[in-house]
Amino acid sequence: MGPDEIAGILGLPISRELLGRDLLRMAYVAKDGSPRNIPIAFTWNGSAVVVCTSKNAPKLASLRGNPEVALTIDTEVHPPKILLIRGRAELDVVEGIPEEYLRMNGSYGMTAEQRVEWEAEVRSLYDGMVRVVITPTWVKLIDFENTLPTAVEELIRERAARQGA
Repeated sequence: MGPDEIAGILGLPISRELLGRDLLRMAYVAKDGSPRNIPIAFTWNGSAVVVCTSKNAPKLASLRGNPEVALTIDTEVHPPKILLIRGRAELDVVEGIPEEYLRMNGSYGMTAEQRVEWEAEVRSLYDGMVRVVITPTWVKLIDFENTLPTAVEELIRERAARQGA
């Protein structure tokens, strides 16, 4: 999938809405070869998905060994809106708390007082973090109006062929 096609899909209004959400699910292969799928806060910087994690997170060793990831961002309504992203994780160890981390955790239902307490706790806990930057290499938007899962599209084509025969 080329960069222009990726940008076109990610620029659609539904994609932009999904990229503005708080959480995604990130799938990767653990060091023992078994699959993992974790919910994690994220932000979209216009060209990449950024997640931040502690420097001792077990997923980092896995991502160093195999940086390929698959991301899912979706809604909880029917029909769901689903954005699927595949990409390669690049790890960036930073001192202090990345601004993305503070920003990506800003839309939860915290009062101003809770926000101050949360940020103070974060700053006292972490001396640094790892920014995991994922540049999309493949994307698919499923909205069940204009786009469907690939297997369903195939079934529709097969049904049309049977009915046309």
